[in-house]
Amino acid sequence: MRHANRVAATAAVLVLIATACGSSSNKSSSTTTTPKVQQTIGKGEGAVSILAWPGYAENGSNDPKVNWVKPFETATGCKATVKYFGTSDEAFNLFKTGQYDVVSASGDATLRVVADGDAAAVNTKLLTNWNDIASFLKLKPWNSVGGVSYGVPHGWGANLLMYNENVVKPAPTSWGAVFDATSPYKGKVTGYDSPIYIADAALYLQKTKPALKITNPYALDDTQFTAVVDLMKQQRKIIGEYWSDYLKEQDAFTKGSLVLGTTWQVITNGVQADKSSPPVKAIIPAEGSTAWSDTWMLSTKSKHPNCAYEWMNWITKPDIQAQVAEYFGEAPANLKACSLTTNRDHCKLFGASDTSFYSKLAYWTTPTAKCLDGRTGVTCKNYADWTAAWDSIKG
Repeated sequence: MRHANRVAATAAVLVLIATACGSSSNKSSSTTTTPKVQQTIGKGEGAVSILAWPGYAENGSNDPKVNWVKPFETATGCKATVKYFGTSDEAFNLFKTGQYDVVSASGDATLRVVADGDAAAVNTKLLTNWNDIASFLKLKPWNSVGGVSYGVPHGWGANLLMYNENVVKPAPTSWGAVFDATSPYKGKVTGYDSPIYIADAALYLQKTKPALKITNPYALDDTQFTAVVDLMKQQRKIIGEYWSDYLKEQDAFTKGSLVLGTTWQVITNGVQADKSSPPVKAIIPAEGSTAWSDTWMLSTKSKHPNCAYEWMNWITKPDIQAQVAEYFGEAPANLKACSLTTNRDHCKLFGASDTSFYSKLAYWTTPTAKCLDGRTGVTCKNYADWTAAWDSIKG
């Protein structure tokens, strides 16, 4: 979206988010209305429209050996059409059209989708794999409101710090390496190209500037937000380029034009697998890391709700989760998948069930005016504020 349109859209929906979060703050309140959910899965409508991150709904068109959509169609009779998106903002706007039954939304979009009235609450009793989904991913601030689930977790991953071992010395242990105004790697540092990347700077200041009293990197008041944005504007001077396409970041590290910055494990794997690439390593720094957790969400305008539930049940099956996790490069939400991956160390590599690993992570959550850290009497910056600040940071 163009800058003005994106800010206007997010500003409008954040008013609704504040209302949604406010009404759910007291589950026992008589004013809280429990949303209606589908009670049964009836006969399939014969079709389902899927909006997904690339790699989440493969039908063999990219690689004939990678196909879990066709078996789904055969098993259910639901003909699937798939539309891929490249960013959370793109997914948010496409889902608003009502043309798609389900979307694989990340935490920086989920609450926006709920607040805009585009996501339906789901009946977890109809989700056949619900009990096998990792508990640390279910009914969380980024995929539920007032104890009501607005989707089923799909997969997740940490935002790691990757560096070129030949160039970056000594090896970094802190996110301070990417915020150092005097960095010797100026022009070869990178960051994720999204307003949600502001949370990375907030997490760093949360751990290194206790006077700011940041307790949640997605809940920032005026003073805290100003400090975070100032840090990111300082960082902008050493950034070579921001990335959103993980293949482009992989290529840049392989060629050496980037040597330090935030990344995903799948990108690190790709760089390390390239024999022409310099050696790289990815870590969770001392301050911890932000992370993403994707959720399959059902449209309130779904024309094929029965097939949509069939899809959510299919894509969270252990065997399918194993295929998706390895192909995309993430930790599966269904931990039974871990015994079914081709690489038996896959889940270990991605920290799928490692408490010490995922406890260090702050999962993407849509910032709202109602402070997500529980503070009252103060207004926090919402996603529209983050979007406007991000545009000013990038210049």
